[in-house]
Amino acid sequence: MNVAAERQRLDQVVASYGEAYAPFDAAMRGYMMRALAPHFRDGPCLQVGCAHGDETSHLAERFGDLTVLEPVRLFLDNAAARAPASVRFVEGLVEDFETDRRFEMIFFSHVLEHVEDPVACLKRLGALLSPTGRLFVVVPNAEAASRRIAVKMGVLEQLESLSVADVAAGHRRAYRLDTLVAEARRAGLAIADTGGIFFKPLANFQFDALMGGPLIGEAFMEGCYELGKEHPTFCASIYLVAERRAA
Repeated sequence: MNVAAERQRLDQVVASYGEAYAPFDAAMRGYMMRALAPHFRDGPCLQVGCAHGDETSHLAERFGDLTVLEPVRLFLDNAAARAPASVRFVEGLVEDFETDRRFEMIFFSHVLEHVEDPVACLKRLGALLSPTGRLFVVVPNAEAASRRIAVKMGVLEQLESLSVADVAAGHRRAYRLDTLVAEARRAGLAIADTGGIFFKPLANFQFDALMGGPLIGEAFMEGCYELGKEHPTFCASIYLVAERRAA
């Protein structure tokens, strides 16, 4: 991979994220933490990709030893401004990240769809795990209810097609749960758990326009989160929890 070209590509898509996460994206970070929390362990934690720092703030509340790796300087600065002084920030890509440390927890949320070689990245992250460590991978779900509706409307040709918003955000692919698991296995990881986060009947921009008003309140959001536990393939995001495969 051409590291300089990749960093330039990421700098070009930053504008699609705006100055701060939209309400739905910010809310999703809290739901992610709730869904993954049963698998948390104490110890050194690595977050790969922080965007504006919503997830970083959640992780800093839970883990006292937190390192954040992010290639975009704007995102690093925004996340650092919100995080405790104890959080370590490193500017760089996972593909060229070098450290002697090994981590009990690694979070790779909404990043895999951006990278050039997903299997190579997953292998690299697996190598950074401690012997008992866990890797959490979260990606947007190609089979979300909102995308199914978009296909029926003719907005998307098929579920795995990239939308205009996907392309603007620098996505290279869309994942189903089975394709996500297949890549993790190709990377030599053992799958401990999989699931979906938040049943998603509307597109992000529709949630952003309606959240906090009379149509989408906290009870509706909580209902979507609970329903997502029963129907993971209709959720906004899908996840897997992976471990190092025993030798």
